[in-house]
Amino acid sequence: MKKIIIGYLVLLFSTLSFAGHPETDALIKIAIQDAGEISPQDLKTMFDNETDVIILDIREREQRAEGQIYGDDMLAITRGNLEFYILNEIKNKDAFIVTYCRGGSRGALAAQTLHNLGYKNAINLKGGLKGWAKSGYPIETGLGVTLLSKEE
Repeated sequence: MKKIIIGYLVLLFSTLSFAGHPETDALIKIAIQDAGEISPQDLKTMFDNETDVIILDIREREQRAEGQIYGDDMLAITRGNLEFYILNEIKNKDAFIVTYCRGGSRGALAAQTLHNLGYKNAINLKGGLKGWAKSGYPIETGLGVTLLSKEE
């Protein structure tokens, strides 16, 4: 139990070290404008309605130990390898693809890259895995499915 709590604390606070660079922030803002974002609530509605959606985790392999968003059609390709593998993995450029990372920044850049490669319906999950977890939705880990809970 202690490991799960520590893992979630790392998940919730680890992206702070990436903030504060105006040049990077500007790139991410443009990527969000280019590709758009979907809220965790809207993605959950798509799951509930059994809408065809590909969930694309672009985090590094070691980061996936934090857990993942479970969907019927999931794929993991690191951000650094995206351009090299995606065209072989997803042939349908009309597929609805939701990218995500830990906090949303790399996911936005990945969704923008997918648009640049001709994928018409690629979009980033707003807030990434952190946003999903903070919205109260399940994360699948090696220990099973977990939820963040707010104690009162």
